[in-house]
Amino acid sequence: MGHLPRPFFEDPSIKKGATFPTAVPTQIVSNEEFAPICQTAEQACVERIARELVEQGAAQRGLTRRDFLKTTGGMAAALLAMNDAFGRLFNIGEIELFESAAFAEQQGDPYFIFDVQTHYVSSHYDPSEAESGRKGAVSKQALLSLRKHIREAGLNPKLAEDRGTLDDLSWKNFVKEVFFDSETTVGLISTPPGPYPQEAVVPPKEMVHIRDEINRLAGSQRMLAHGLATPQLGASDLEFMAMQAETLKVDAWKCYTGSCPKGFDRGWRMDDERIAYPMLEQARKLNVKRICVHKGLPIGLVPDYNHPRDLIKAAKDFPDLTFLVYHSGFRGAASIDQIFAKTGEIPWTTEFCRMKEAEPSISNIYMELGSTFAQLVTTYPLICAHLLGQIIRSFGVDHVLWGTDSIWYGTPQWQIEAFRRFQIPEEVIEKHQYQPLTRRVKERIFGLNSAKVFGVDVEAKRREVPNDALGRLRMSYLEEGPEPSRRVYGWVAR
Repeated sequence: MGHLPRPFFEDPSIKKGATFPTAVPTQIVSNEEFAPICQTAEQACVERIARELVEQGAAQRGLTRRDFLKTTGGMAAALLAMNDAFGRLFNIGEIELFESAAFAEQQGDPYFIFDVQTHYVSSHYDPSEAESGRKGAVSKQALLSLRKHIREAGLNPKLAEDRGTLDDLSWKNFVKEVFFDSETTVGLISTPPGPYPQEAVVPPKEMVHIRDEINRLAGSQRMLAHGLATPQLGASDLEFMAMQAETLKVDAWKCYTGSCPKGFDRGWRMDDERIAYPMLEQARKLNVKRICVHKGLPIGLVPDYNHPRDLIKAAKDFPDLTFLVYHSGFRGAASIDQIFAKTGEIPWTTEFCRMKEAEPSISNIYMELGSTFAQLVTTYPLICAHLLGQIIRSFGVDHVLWGTDSIWYGTPQWQIEAFRRFQIPEEVIEKHQYQPLTRRVKERIFGLNSAKVFGVDVEAKRREVPNDALGRLRMSYLEEGPEPSRRVYGWVAR
């Protein structure tokens, strides 16, 4: 699942047949958990307009296109182009294309950014490919077979030129993408599942190692790490949970209700009192009470097990546990424009919001935005506005968490910039009684909510970060001239 990175923007120069390098992707990028749709007509329009704006800006500033794209003008061009194609959904002015000072003025004070879904992929997962034939296995061979099929089907010819290596997803590259090329302050490292939790794409021991190495390098807490809970395994999983909590000191549990460990052929439900509740009771006993569960994006898994409906009963029965709904339960972008136009609903997420509204006393469910925001803001930003409006209205502004699913999407910075400037149109707010995306709302979503969930002292961290080793290294990096990779590590459909 996502082992081989690929340059999404193959060449920062413009040449016939090359994807134009925009600061925001002009196609949905898959984190390998869903099938991305092909580029839409509107996205192609964004690409064309962005190209024209970049050429205009570069000429006026006397820069090459490559150098112009390193400036804030590159991001301004992308957001202006999106406004032209989709309507005014981003707060960006034309002057910002030409003047970095104008762009900086509109940024406002820095946000405290806590990304609760980041990814690093180990080079050691299933090296013998012993599990590659297992139903539902996540392996390098399965990924290579998928990419071969895509290439042979002509959906993505660029895969034929893929020369990415596993080293591109090493923890050092992870540090550059997340902490140098973005404003992320604190991150939580996660992993896709495997045949057993000890054999996940990044096993808990390795996630914790990366957390500890980054924190050691920084001299402060910059990373947290998931442990894995696989309740289908019964007593052996409870024992493994105890080891992770007591020895590895994991910060939260990651669960995949749609995933099948070796020997099983179906998923499980969080409200299953026989399978899930012993795991939840163990989390309580071990005092690691944050349960992060993959909901939505059901590729390759029985869809029903990925629906978030089972969290309502579990949250009621375990009010002292905190449930983080990764991907906000969003089913995916396929046909969503048609579904939304016909019903006004966002598959799975809208239904889950109604279920929460019917249970107003529930206060321990949080909605996380990883991949969901990235998919929608680049493809159907108006539907993205509705999704944000709905989850804020149903769960509360203090129960929405920032996550990017990077580094599948490359540096998180383009998502940070897009959300910083994103706004729900006034007519949509008025018609649907949504809450505006004010500075205060974005502060909470970007990091204050997660800081509260994970017990991070925001003010102390604000004072600490500029002076820790990562903060000083980032400052030197920016002063010397940043060199963002402009890569993503997932794949697109062509």
